[in-house]
Amino acid sequence: MGYLGYRGDDAETQFGSFFRPEMAPLPRHVVHALEHGPQAGPVLPDFEDRLAEQGYQQTENGYGTVGDGGFTVAVRTDMPGVTPPMWQWWFGWHGCDARRYKLWHPRAHVSARWLDGRDDPTYLGRTSIVHEYIGSGFTRGAIQFVDPSVLGHTGLAITARLGSADIPVDIGWLVHQVRPTAEGAEMRSRFWMGGRHVALRGGMALADRALRPIAARQLPDPRDLLVHCAQEMNHLAGFLPELYGRCR
Repeated sequence: MGYLGYRGDDAETQFGSFFRPEMAPLPRHVVHALEHGPQAGPVLPDFEDRLAEQGYQQTENGYGTVGDGGFTVAVRTDMPGVTPPMWQWWFGWHGCDARRYKLWHPRAHVSARWLDGRDDPTYLGRTSIVHEYIGSGFTRGAIQFVDPSVLGHTGLAITARLGSADIPVDIGWLVHQVRPTAEGAEMRSRFWMGGRHVALRGGMALADRALRPIAARQLPDPRDLLVHCAQEMNHLAGFLPELYGRCR
């Protein structure tokens, strides 16, 4: 499984000094969303609604279940001093080395590797195998990055199919849209999990009554997922410009 944190000579790399175990408090707008608790399905971002390059949706920060039994999570991260290309670089750069992955969330990330075994700074069309904690639950995920046009998005949007690294079951989708702002950039993250987004990978078939219980064991708690995303994006944004300048 690997281990949390840095041990031994893990920090003896070009980027090791960026491993910072202490994380900043959650942004106030995220705390506000958590205080409000689960939201009604109709006010949550719909899977068919595209993230426009301007404006905001009714719920930018929140979570809740939807009519098909799945759930939706939305969270915004303000990132002063960060530019969208920095995030595009990050998603290709971090995936081949657990020590890089741990920079992102030092209290929850255990390991990451590319399924194809290559070490190059690209992510589109590739699958990242990640081991991490979401809340107290340990997960082994397969993040299958696809072109944002697959979901009809434009601009810089990191888009992926989410599934299990242990069994050929997919359980959801994510989109991280990154937009420039006057101060730097902002990330608008969306997760659609469970419900109609559950499927066997590779066109395999299995009766729904058998597939749903299997998929349910792979799903994180939506509140924990919101907290995890807010923590990792806010934490990395705090030093991403300096990391990018040193390691790009």
